[in-house]
Amino acid sequence: MKKLVFLLLFLPVITIAQDDLLGELEQEIPDEKQPVSSVFKGIKIVNFESTKLVGEKQLQFIISHRFGDLSDGIDNFIGLDDATARIQFVYGVTDWLNVGVSRSGFNKTYDALVKYRLVRQKEGGSPVNIVGYNLFTINTDLDSDLLPGLSFNDRLGYATQALISRKFNDWLSLQLSPTFFHDNTVVEDGQDNSQFALGIGGRFKFTKRLAFIGDYGIHLNRVSNSVFNNALSLGLEIETGGHVFQLHVSNSQAIFANGFLGQARGDFGEGNIFLGFNISRAFSLGTKK
Repeated sequence: MKKLVFLLLFLPVITIAQDDLLGELEQEIPDEKQPVSSVFKGIKIVNFESTKLVGEKQLQFIISHRFGDLSDGIDNFIGLDDATARIQFVYGVTDWLNVGVSRSGFNKTYDALVKYRLVRQKEGGSPVNIVGYNLFTINTDLDSDLLPGLSFNDRLGYATQALISRKFNDWLSLQLSPTFFHDNTVVEDGQDNSQFALGIGGRFKFTKRLAFIGDYGIHLNRVSNSVFNNALSLGLEIETGGHVFQLHVSNSQAIFANGFLGQARGDFGEGNIFLGFNISRAFSLGTKK
């Protein structure tokens, strides 16, 4: 009888303790379908776009700068006398859709872009991120005096990319970027206006704020006697609060897709490289719905 009374008195306590324990266990078990975060910190790896998008109702301002050829030495003040820059604004319409505009010193090019998430890497779900990217360019540097009959259509170009990335762990993210790009006017005889490339890029994080970054564009149908090379860029990424700062070297002075994939003149083996940086700052323009 005493045992029965003891059991009846302590049964509620045991039940409550079990409920608390189960509650704690449920809180500790993560949602297997949660998106993988911080695949890349910048919306660009170096030259190539990354699968990161600007957040909803945020405006990101990006300045990309590429100095002149370092191999010229003091003649052009280690590249400072022959620099080019790109100023870009990217807006997050939703958490999956970005639009943007920019102006580049290379070929005095204006461009407009749209970037959109198709698939997101998730724990227990998709193993990769897939983002689409489309770029429309206007080359305003073409001279009608040198090119008789030049029309506005001759200044146009565009690019389409599928950005496919995976974050393997806390320190390594890799990306493939199959690319199609087209220029209505090409600078080399015999070069197809429609061109194909495969981009390879990655980020290796070695401290909380620092990471190695790099990307390489393999041109797949370049004319055999071309003076241009595959675009290679290597750098260091520094995260400082609301800023992402990328310091790098590249064999391309152009910073937008058609430019660096089609007209990379430098050669790392010969020291013809360009020092540069990307710096971005995000501004919130409202609250999410």
